[in-house]
Amino acid sequence: MQLLVTGGAGYVGGHAVRALLDAGHEVVVFDNLVYGHAETVPCELVVGELADRAALDRALGGRRLDAVLHFAAYAYVGESVTEPAKYWRNNVAAGIELLDAMRANGVNRIVFSSTCATYGYPDRVPVTEDEPKKPESPYGESKLTFERVLASYARAYDLRSVSLRYFNAAGARPDGTLGEDHEPETHLIPLVLQVAAGRAPSIKVFGTDYPTPDGTCIRDYIHVDDLASAHILALDAMDEPGACKAFNLGTGRGYSVREIVEACRRVTGREIPVEEVERRPGDPAALYADNSLIRRELGWSPWYDDAESIVTTAWRWHARQWGVTS
Repeated sequence: MQLLVTGGAGYVGGHAVRALLDAGHEVVVFDNLVYGHAETVPCELVVGELADRAALDRALGGRRLDAVLHFAAYAYVGESVTEPAKYWRNNVAAGIELLDAMRANGVNRIVFSSTCATYGYPDRVPVTEDEPKKPESPYGESKLTFERVLASYARAYDLRSVSLRYFNAAGARPDGTLGEDHEPETHLIPLVLQVAAGRAPSIKVFGTDYPTPDGTCIRDYIHVDDLASAHILALDAMDEPGACKAFNLGTGRGYSVREIVEACRRVTGREIPVEEVERRPGDPAALYADNSLIRRELGWSPWYDDAESIVTTAWRWHARQWGVTS
């Protein structure tokens, strides 16, 4: 296929680009490079803003594109609370500009990078796709809103879509050539590995009195290459007219914060001091996926099914970047 990948210079998008190229597809990346890294893009890169219709037309026009994979979004939950306009403008309004540019250029399939944040505090775990959607942040609200936009475009214009609701993306390419490089970094595994590398004095554990086996929050950590493989499978799930599907994308297993710290200790062989602090507002006690629908309908399953294997790939990449030796 010939594909346009928005946000393809970022973390998950970048891993998807490599997986798509490995599978023999032709890929063009569209990215504004606010959070992305141009030097990691191994194919044609078009630099532009989603809100810039002329830039989108340049990227989409003159090509026989089969589909768009849409990763370009702002994704800091806390920032979305203090700067909601930024999130509504980019994640919804600019996304609609992309859909309209697709329609104008004859592209009617999109795989959308959504999030488990659409569920908010789930009533039960593991979370199924039918769980009530009660997002707790403008970030989650913006993703859910765009899913609803996709549903209306499918009905009215036959613009077909698959939305993949990620749980906690983690890990790196197993060869150590691409990994997680955020500024600021907010994800647990790289923060713990910073401590292991001596780049931070300790890892803060926010809350130890949750109703979980060890008192800390439980999350579903899914390897970024497993996320990428699901996007490839999703490309073949839009043959029906008006197709508009959504799938949870997680391993189906939760790990507590303490369990992740222990996995990092085993992988790195380092002590990793812990600082226990008060809970953060907005953190549900447990959030992990029921992934039976995507297994059944797309034939997807995770290759990395335990925390230690995910951490191993992350440590290999971070250690190389930071010049850490054993």
